[in-house]
Order: sequence, then C-alpha cells, then structure tokens
Amino acid sequence: MSEAFLQIENLKTHFPVERGMIIRRRIGTVKAVDGVTFSLARGEILGLVGESGCGKSTLGRTILQLIPPTEGTVVLAGKNLAGLNKHDLRESRADFQMIFQDPYASLNPRMTVFDALAEAMRAHRKIPAAEINERVAALMQKVGLSPRFVKKYPHEFSGGQRQRIAIARALAVEPKLIIADEPVSALDVSIQAQIINLLAKLSREMQLTLVFISHDLSVVKHISDRIAVMYLGRIVEIGPAAQVFEQPLHPYTKALVSAVPIPDPEREKQRQRVILTGDPPSPLDPPSGCSFHPRCSYAATECSRAVPALEIFDPARTVACIRAREINQA
Repeated sequence: MSEAFLQIENLKTHFPVERGMIIRRRIGTVKAVDGVTFSLARGEILGLVGESGCGKSTLGRTILQLIPPTEGTVVLAGKNLAGLNKHDLRESRADFQMIFQDPYASLNPRMTVFDALAEAMRAHRKIPAAEINERVAALMQKVGLSPRFVKKYPHEFSGGQRQRIAIARALAVEPKLIIADEPVSALDVSIQAQIINLLAKLSREMQLTLVFISHDLSVVKHISDRIAVMYLGRIVEIGPAAQVFEQPLHPYTKALVSAVPIPDPEREKQRQRVILTGDPPSPLDPPSGCSFHPRCSYAATECSRAVPALEIFDPARTVACIRAREINQA
C-alpha cells in the first residue's frame, strides 16, 4: 500500500452518563469508540461494517470532528485534525465532507438545489463567484442529474435523486475525504446499486478517499477495497474485501459473512451458518477481556481476561483475537 493519506491512531469517543435532577453525578461511561487504529491510502475505499450500535456512525463523525474525540489522533494529509483550533478546523473542513444516511433529512427543504450546492462553495471560497453557476451545472451532470433541475426544491425529487444531490453537495468543495454513513439504507433496493456505482466511479475519477459505513456486507463487498469489521467500539478485523469474504478470520466476522444470502439455492442449502447467541452487550457495561467472548463459540478462559490487540495475521490482514491462528488453522 502507498503512504497513508488518512491515519487514525488510538481514537476514542466516550460519553459520560449522569444521573440526578439538581446534583448531577456520573454513574458510568459509554465507550462508543474505544481505541480504533487504521490507515487509508489516497483514493482507497474502506467499508466499515458491524451491527447497529457498534459505534460506526460515531467513528465517522469523530473522524470529521463533528464529535470531539476523547483521545487519539486523526491525521489527514499530514494534518492532525484533532489538534486544530476552531478557526483552523473550519478552514480545513473543505478537505473532508460527509454524506448522511437520510436524504429526506439532510437537505434543507427551504433551499433550492442551486442554493444548497452554491452555499458550500461560497462558505469555503473554493470557487470564484463568476464560476459558481457553471460549477453547479457540472456537479449535477457528474452525479447523473440534469442541470435544469437546479431551481427545484428537495421535496420535488425521489429518494435516490435526493441522495445524488447530497453527493453533489459533498463534492462541491472538492474534498479529499468523504465519510458516507449508510448512504443507501433509506433507498429502494433498485436504487441502491446506482448510488453505490456512482460513489465508486467518483472515487476513481477524483481520487477520493472514502469510508463507506454500512451494516450490509453484500453492499460493502461491492464497493470496498478493504473492509474493517467493528464490534462494540473496536475494530476486530481489517483486510482486503475479497479475502474477508472468502476467509474471515475473526469469529464475529465469520458470523456476519455466514448471514449474507447466496443467490444459488443449492449452495445456500449446503453452507454452514454461524448463529450468534445472546444480544450485543451494552457499551455502558462491556464484558471483561474480549468484548465478543460471551457470544463466541471459540471462547476460552483467557478470552475473558485479556483485551486482544489488533495484530498482523498476514501481510494484508489484521485481526483482534488471541485464538485467531488456532481457529483458522483447524
């Protein structure tokens, strides 16, 4: 892999839990993101997957400094975003943008498409005023919409068209990094593939570094260069997308992959499903040691004692499981 363009080191986002109407006292801490480390090359697409509540969206927002990190660093193109003051952070925001999950909520209903796209250009002074009209028209064409729609309002578009507009808005300031938080989960299945293909195409053409957050592994497999699997605030496995699907290393990843439907009915009947027992533990009161061990069929006594670090399994893959080699050599 080429030199890291985005480097995340020991990133933590903890939220205090308090009780009391008059005298507030702290009764615990929700560790939404708890020591995440990974890096991305320029133009790489990372798929971030995991169950609902595992901290995916919080991680995305923390990377973009929409939520201040409790600890750790976020280095983008050599600049530590977590260490910037408010003024410098605002000046840097053109370099990183977000595509939100719900296209019905992420666009201002009182603004036309033109105003929504032009607002970002004016705020960051990236495009001369005389060129804004031309730039807005070019963005509309880039995301597959006609420029003649720029005077319309969000309610006049379908969900898929709104998400294309949201993508155009994210691209308006020519960012280097985009976090896409479940960008297709609110759309019809027939539209999802169009949006996924559009994001992949734009990433290739514009050398965009993309973090694609989703709970749907089949979607992530289609678009990602690498996949990171998250469980209860931690990354438990990272590797090339094809390898993660063909030979998952972590027991949690094995369960996720086994739940992805196979189009071939005969193969679907023959394969062995990995069924997880119990519910995901609360981030307010996580288990000791490996947070996955109460649901893991491979768990041993030591799994409840030591928190596994994300370690290199082979040159392209890392996994956080003290029994990974034993399990995958059996």
